[in-house]
Amino acid sequence: MRLLEHHAAVVEGQVSAIAHQANQAHIQTALQVSPTLDPQQEVERRVAFLYRQLVSTGQKSLVLGISGGVDSTVAGRLAQLAVEKARQEGVEAHFYAMRLPYDTQQDEEDAHQALAFIQPDNVLTVNIQAASDALLASLEAGGLGFTDAHQRDFVLGNIKARQRMVAQYAVAGANAGLVVGTDQAAEALMGFFTKYGDGACDIAPLTGLTKAQVRQLGAVLGAPEALVEKQPTADLETLKPQPADEEALGFSYADIDAFLTGEQISEGARATIIQTYQRSAHKRQLPITP
Repeated sequence: MRLLEHHAAVVEGQVSAIAHQANQAHIQTALQVSPTLDPQQEVERRVAFLYRQLVSTGQKSLVLGISGGVDSTVAGRLAQLAVEKARQEGVEAHFYAMRLPYDTQQDEEDAHQALAFIQPDNVLTVNIQAASDALLASLEAGGLGFTDAHQRDFVLGNIKARQRMVAQYAVAGANAGLVVGTDQAAEALMGFFTKYGDGACDIAPLTGLTKAQVRQLGAVLGAPEALVEKQPTADLETLKPQPADEEALGFSYADIDAFLTGEQISEGARATIIQTYQRSAHKRQLPITP
């Protein structure tokens, strides 16, 4: 009996591994990931994409929040190059880079370094603290309660992310603009973004790129190495500022990227990543309808 049970367990494990391999391949396709790419060609392709979207929609500007991380640094430079290409073609176009700190950002110097590299046409600074705190206070005055300080801080973090997008769409609305997003394949895979916050945008030029590939584009663009290799952090929490993304995710970006490019990772890690992708499906879809 024990031999039969062992054989059944082995077969079940093999079937599960095959199913996970199929899911992994499906996810790679769904997220438009290419295991290999030419960084210079990708820069040119994505600048052209932004240019075409700007021209085809009849809009006159691109808008993006710059945090000082590699994603917004790369997306910001791509946006600036796209509007410069448009102007060379006789099309009116401008890029609005936005600084959107909550109070004082701990890595503010990185954001300024990113702006110096991007060289945007316009820089607007909007401190979202007053708006974020006022909304949370109004919610609590209206009867919203929290189980503890950490839950309250989590909710405030999502409010911050959505206030930043409110500000960007206000600037876009005033300047006939499109809001640029920084979502890439690693964050899309894990659902590591705030729905209708940093996950909201009109155009997402980093789609399909792994974290390592975003860094490759940054290096080709000539971004400062300190920003290209900077440890990513969402920086939405007040009680524990700037926790590393990898700490929050429970996985290294190396593991996530390996999953996306079809490399071997442990079966346990692969199963958990697939489960996380499935649980966060609602974040990647339009609103569910009857």
